[in-house]
Amino acid sequence: MNNSTEKGKPNRLIDEDSPYLLQHAYNPVEWFPWGEEAISRAKKEDKLLLISIGYSACHWCHVMEHESFEDPLTAEMMNDKFICVKVDREERPDIDQLYMTAVHLMGGRGGWPLNCFALPDGRPVYGGTYFPKLQWQKVLKQVNDLYTESKAEVLDYASRLSAGIQQTELFKIKVDPNKLTLNDLKICMDHWAEMFDDDEGGPNKAPKFPLPNNYDYLLRYAFIANDDRIKKHVQFTLDKMAAGGIYDQVGGGFSRYSTDIWWKVPHFEKMLYDNGQLLSLYANAFHGFGKERYREVCRETIEFTKRELLSPEGGFYSALDADSEGVEGKFYVWTIEELKAALNTEEFELLNVMYFIDEKGFWEHDYYILMRKNFESTSNELSQLNQKLLKLRSSRIRPGLDDKILLSWNAMMLKGLADCYRVFGNLDDLNLAELNLQFIEKEMISSNGELWHSWKNGAGKIDGFLEDYVWLIEAYIALYQATWKESYLIKAKLITEKTLEIFPEAGSGLLYFTSERHGEWVARQMETSDNVIPASNSMLAIILRKLGIYFGKTDWIIRAGEMLQTVKNELIGYGPGYSNWLNLALSDLYPSFELVVTGPNAIEKSREISSPFYPELLVAAAEKESDIPLFESRILVNETIYYLCRQSVCDRPTEDIEEIKFALRSTCRS
Repeated sequence: MNNSTEKGKPNRLIDEDSPYLLQHAYNPVEWFPWGEEAISRAKKEDKLLLISIGYSACHWCHVMEHESFEDPLTAEMMNDKFICVKVDREERPDIDQLYMTAVHLMGGRGGWPLNCFALPDGRPVYGGTYFPKLQWQKVLKQVNDLYTESKAEVLDYASRLSAGIQQTELFKIKVDPNKLTLNDLKICMDHWAEMFDDDEGGPNKAPKFPLPNNYDYLLRYAFIANDDRIKKHVQFTLDKMAAGGIYDQVGGGFSRYSTDIWWKVPHFEKMLYDNGQLLSLYANAFHGFGKERYREVCRETIEFTKRELLSPEGGFYSALDADSEGVEGKFYVWTIEELKAALNTEEFELLNVMYFIDEKGFWEHDYYILMRKNFESTSNELSQLNQKLLKLRSSRIRPGLDDKILLSWNAMMLKGLADCYRVFGNLDDLNLAELNLQFIEKEMISSNGELWHSWKNGAGKIDGFLEDYVWLIEAYIALYQATWKESYLIKAKLITEKTLEIFPEAGSGLLYFTSERHGEWVARQMETSDNVIPASNSMLAIILRKLGIYFGKTDWIIRAGEMLQTVKNELIGYGPGYSNWLNLALSDLYPSFELVVTGPNAIEKSREISSPFYPELLVAAAEKESDIPLFESRILVNETIYYLCRQSVCDRPTEDIEEIKFALRSTCRS
């Protein structure tokens, strides 16, 4: 074994700044970071690449590390036969996407850790997820034997598999000439509703992920289509999620998913991207349903983010680990003895009233997970009780922190804060959003307007991916809609133009996930299906439509419609996988409205009009002269004027706000 990787000696990962890679820096495995050095070594020694992909908060990544990558015998097998490469999927989503696609095509189940064997030129030949140590050792031997004894077959398989990866992208850009219809959306919704869990909320399966964009679409659809069943399901699901163990009742913030159907036992890792998107969802749900507890969930989640994920520079860190002291969830759960010792008699009685300190709340090993009995109830006494438990919990050994800062994820939190300010009007939320934006503009946008994907130790690294661009654009639009500061909208347009300039077109208006600077590795990938994070192409299509309206760019609006047509058949067949595209379809198929408010009281009056939940309404407000085409010839110095338009047809301008309110009540489906 190489002396550089003996126990206590670091391997090459010691020079990286990704927390996930640094976790493996003292493994006896001779890990390479992703890059030319590993590829050149594999070609020179004619060895397969062993590409192992994960992230710092991944529980089963830790398990496989402890079982296999820290085991000297297993490490020796890996070092002897393979060139071993560690990849942080959050730093390199393009590499993760490529090899995840390969594993799916092999018939495997996706997930992390992801372990893929590839030819020295990167073409995949075999892969899977978590392997127990003895099984992993067998896989190592079998894959190596296959490569050394039947190389021609392996090369042929790799060629066919790589062609299959390329085909997975090609079929998605076939355009159905038949336009989407309202009936298509109804068919999609009928199929989707069959998968509802009417007893516990969410989908009728486990594990259960929050999937914020799914419920954002269902919320918008329910109000626009005036569908009471969907309204009830969305509200019930959001109640269940925020009352369950997946939500940190003491400290705020959501875990990544629930392992059961009851939203009870979470996979305890907390991700910035979940919490940023869930802020937007719960803020909009408050706007729609008016539930005070939704306001509290937003406030508590923001407090968690400030307390545990905010860097001194104003960026947000990526994640908190599921484990502490080597035990999953230990930081978050309680024994009855701990609770009784911490609380007086009255406080413990209140705890029993508010939380399931019984069989329903019991988890394992004498531990209980706090779950709310009465979701609606709020009180100062309960808040004080939670603060007392939070203070006690803070003395425990904390879960690991992934302290890299990712632009796309920061933009999701930035948008969430902007949406909270728009709905609740709390200046602290806006101040935090603007602090984060100052960091992004200073540290993660280059002088030529291009973006960095990741930031750590004072420097940006890795050229931005399509997801970084579209999420930052969306955050700027959200800030504009919360503040009506024209500069935000202009910056959104400039970055959109930069996006269309530097990302290659994949066909029918879609863009590849990587720019030319990332190069092409085996096959260039693009995102079309929406997952926990919506596809970058669906984000871009929605952006093009919004900015097309604001700036009078008809070509962008047409392009958004063309992009939507590429996923028509997939969308109808499986709505949960295309929910952000469905958001675009709602705007296309149901009558949408633009309201332009101008004049001395435009900002105040626009907020008054927007106070009911009108998800089909796009609002713009300006109190003085503007460079945005939507305001052209519409601003009068001494009068506040309202312009209401439907599908490019405008009502006569009016100074009467009650007339506008009546028109919206009469035509919007709220």
